[in-house]
Amino acid sequence: MYPEQLVAPMRTDLTSAGFKELKTASDVDQTMAEKSGTNLLVINSVCGCAAGAARPGIKWALEHSAKKPAKLTTVFAGVDKEAVAKAREYTLPYPPSSPSIALFKDGELVHFIERHHIEGRNAQMIGQHLLEVFDEFC
Repeated sequence: MYPEQLVAPMRTDLTSAGFKELKTASDVDQTMAEKSGTNLLVINSVCGCAAGAARPGIKWALEHSAKKPAKLTTVFAGVDKEAVAKAREYTLPYPPSSPSIALFKDGELVHFIERHHIEGRNAQMIGQHLLEVFDEFC
């Protein structure tokens, strides 16, 4: 588990962009029980690809997209263990991956970006990809 003072700025990176933190399994279940609309769920991480590509790319896409997910939610790997484990149940059959980005529409997982799709790409590439995803599903 990472100390809170270390992850606080990384949490704020998404919450300041409108993301709601889900810190317990119950929080995740309650959010996922709302089946209507779209929900972008980010499994946040302390790794460099989260800081350099995932979070900036997500925020860029949200700033530049005409279509956006109705809900923005996040769990933090290595910190909110129970919430992350529950979130990963909803992203099956994909293996655990952090960071990762999941888009749900009407309660169904419609798009998933795994860590290996984030590593080696820059924020604009991630953001551009998300623009296309938002355009198709939101």
